[in-house]
Amino acid sequence: MSIVIHDVAPVNWAACQRVMRAVREIGNVPMTLLAVPRFHLRPSTPEFEHAVSTELEHGCEVALHGYTHLDAGHPRHWRDWIRRRIYTRGEGEFSDLGQWEASMAIDAGIRWFQRCRWPLHGFVAPAWLLSPGAWSALSKKPLRYTCTRRALYTLDRQGRYPADSLVYSTESSLRRSLSLTRHAYLSHRIRQQSLVRLELHPHDADHPAIRRAWMRTLSTLLPDREVCTLADAVTQLAHAAERSSVFPETDPITCMDIRRPM
Repeated sequence: MSIVIHDVAPVNWAACQRVMRAVREIGNVPMTLLAVPRFHLRPSTPEFEHAVSTELEHGCEVALHGYTHLDAGHPRHWRDWIRRRIYTRGEGEFSDLGQWEASMAIDAGIRWFQRCRWPLHGFVAPAWLLSPGAWSALSKKPLRYTCTRRALYTLDRQGRYPADSLVYSTESSLRRSLSLTRHAYLSHRIRQQSLVRLELHPHDADHPAIRRAWMRTLSTLLPDREVCTLADAVTQLAHAAERSSVFPETDPITCMDIRRPM
């Protein structure tokens, strides 16, 4: 099981800390922090970078989460407009980038990690949206994994592992209600998956019903799951997949072609 904190940036840091404190009320477990170098075009700060470095020292992982977290492109048709302007609220930064643009943004994020002296293993696109060009760019970077909403991909091994994300949207009462309904549906299906991803956003500790839902799920899953960062999960899943090639009846993990994202 991996607990993933999204949109980690100076403007969100206080809210992210509230979520992390709520997690630690249940257990002192490692988390993966998805950090954005220039969230909504705002620069990072030394104070924020020091705070994230402290979390690294306490066992957390930091992964790259886009560069600005903004989709600056133009929707192609009305369905694309709904997906990119309503569903993702204009934050699907890599949803329509060409390979060169995606590569430049990822490289800028990698340089930020190098300056901060943070180890970097993974990249997760805002809203989990990756264009074909972004997939091509990722395949050429020194990264071990990426994620979509429904799966974790190992970039070095070209493997796909089913891993639905338990995620919430808190911007309106309607979104919160729909999130709770989806959570109830997924809570049964995810128990059959090798990896469970609890994906939390900065304000998921600020709405009582949402907070109760994910904290209850975390409390239920903790006794039966090892909590690890996404980087550690990649290592364990890859090792399990190697064993399954010899003893396929003992391990249900299946790998799929990374060029067919879901």
